[in-house]
Order: sequence, then structure tokens, then C-alpha cells
Amino acid sequence: SRGKGASEGTSAGASGRTDALIGLGALANARHDYGAARKWGEEVRKREPGRWAAYPVLIDAYNGLGDYAAAGKALDKLKKLHSGAPVLERSAEIYRDRGWREDAEAKAAQASARAASPVEKAEALSTQGELSWERGEPAEALGHYDAALRAVRDHAVSLAGRARALAALGRTEEAYATYQRANEEMPRPEYALELGELYDARGLDGDAQSQYAALRARAEEAQVQGVNEELVLARFETDHGDPKSAVERLRAEWARGHRSMEVADGLGWALFRTGEGKEALSYAKKATGQGRRSALFAYHRGEIERSLEMTGAARRHLEEALRTHPAFSPLLAPKAREALDGLGEPAAGGPKDLYGKAGSGLSAKAE
Repeated sequence: SRGKGASEGTSAGASGRTDALIGLGALANARHDYGAARKWGEEVRKREPGRWAAYPVLIDAYNGLGDYAAAGKALDKLKKLHSGAPVLERSAEIYRDRGWREDAEAKAAQASARAASPVEKAEALSTQGELSWERGEPAEALGHYDAALRAVRDHAVSLAGRARALAALGRTEEAYATYQRANEEMPRPEYALELGELYDARGLDGDAQSQYAALRARAEEAQVQGVNEELVLARFETDHGDPKSAVERLRAEWARGHRSMEVADGLGWALFRTGEGKEALSYAKKATGQGRRSALFAYHRGEIERSLEMTGAARRHLEEALRTHPAFSPLLAPKAREALDGLGEPAAGGPKDLYGKAGSGLSAKAE
């Protein structure tokens, strides 16, 4: 009947609008505009709370904003509405951020086993590689990345992960070539930064500088396209350029609500590099206080504490960085060892450092 046809048309139109909003949310996440992504995702949830595709958009947005509790709630809702590799993949990421490493690895393995397409398979295997990498197992990570690349030959994230693992295993020439492939497939600024730092660590200054120039060019091009690359630019400026500009960039990110662990870590490190050790420590605690076991976050916190003459805490975090991943960075892992050696052994029978709660200030006694 004409009435039935009209109602079906209205329903299809509403569904199409919802699909468009989901697409806008996914695009905003890809552009690192997490506030906009949250807005679109929450609009879909309000219109159609049972539409499962809204929840991955919301999880990514909340993670980018540092609202990990909201991301966890969105995951709980997603699990009630849908199953399969995409849900398991998001579970693995959230469990990793909470520090539930074994649970994260189990979910990533299940996602790989239940993948319904080569792309899903590659994504899940790449996550397995990342989890292996983060706990200091580059050979195991390499196996996962190679498997991902068998599923999707030009999977850029897996190419970059493979290059990272090869460098940690001392297979440097292969690492250079694999980074170049990753850069060809997806010229992301962070891949240029990683390759530049690998060249830097090997004393190849000219090659490093050409990668750093590529990073700047890519970030500028991305920003013309509406993609926010402030975090990677700030990471670069902190270690290789102008740390003050990095502080300005990341304060602006923080002010717009981008308060992820990565931004907290980056801002803390940039503040440290500009001599603001006490404020730096408050951000380093935010980065390390969520649960994720990150060698880089631990190293940054240890160096900040060392500058504040908090010797016991510094030793603990530098040891944690190297225990978590002895080759976490070609440039920084040797510096972590050097810093730790410089601290010497703890005094026998001396008092241990007192910690406040994660993310809170230290007690006056501890300072």
C-alpha cells in the first residue's frame, strides 16, 4: 500500500541519516577531532541506542578525550549488541589501557580467530603484535606482524610494527627498508619520526634530518586536510626541535579536552624539557596512573623524577621501563640504562620512597 511504502521510505531515510552520522564520527576520529566524534556518536546513540556501529566510534572518541570510564561503558553496551572480531578488538584495546595484559592478549587472539575478512584478520594480528611489542617481545611481535601482512600484503600499521620489531632485534637494514614500505603505503608523520630516530641512533644524521623534514611536511599537509597532528609534532619538537612550542601545542590540546594518556605523557615530557619538572611530574603521573604498562611512559616519569632528585622513585620507574621492554626505543632505551647506572645502587636498608595514590601529588614527606 501507499502508506506502507511511505513509512518504509521514512524508515530508510532515518537509517541513511544515522549511517551518515556514524560516518562523520569515524571521520572525526580519523582526523583526531575527538570532541566532534563524541558529538556525532552520542547523536546516533540518542536516535537509535540499539545501533551497534555507534559504539566503536564512541569508544575511540572517549579514548582520545581520556574519558576511559565512558569508553568502558560504551564497550559494555557494544558487547550486548554485537559480537565478532570488531568487538573483541575494541575489548583488547580497552583491557590493554587498564593494564589487563593477559585479558587483552586473549581477546586479540580471539579476534584473529573469528575474523570475517582479511582486513579484520590483519587488524587483529596487528593488535597481537602491538601487545607483544609492548611487553618486550619483539620476536613474537614480528611473527604476528608477518601473519598480518600475509592477510593484507600492504597493511601499513603492520609494516611499521614489523620495522620497529626488526630494529629491536638488530636487523637494522631490514628495518630501514620496511619503514620505507610503511611510509609508501601510508605516509604518516609518526612513521617518519620513528625512522628518523632509528637513523639518529645509528649516527646517520643526514638521513635522520631528511625524515624529520618529511615529518613536518606530512603534518602540514595533514593539517590542510583537517587532520590534527599536534601530538606527533609535539613529540618531535620536544626531542629534536623546540620544546617550548611542544608545550604550547599540548597545552592547547589539553584545553580542548584531548586528555589521553598519550597527551599527558607528551605534555609532561615537554614540560620537563623546558625545565618545569614539578608540573611535568603531575602530567607524568596522569599518564602512568591509568594502568597501561608502557616502557616509554615509565622512562619519561623516571627521568622527570631524577631531575627532581627523587632518586628512589626515579630508579623504580627507569627499572620498570627497561624491565617492560629493554629495547623500547633505539634512542631512549640506551639513555634509560645510562640514567639508571648514574643513580647507582639503592642504599642498603634505607627507607623506600613513599608514593601517593596514582595521579595525586606526593605527600610533603615523600617530596
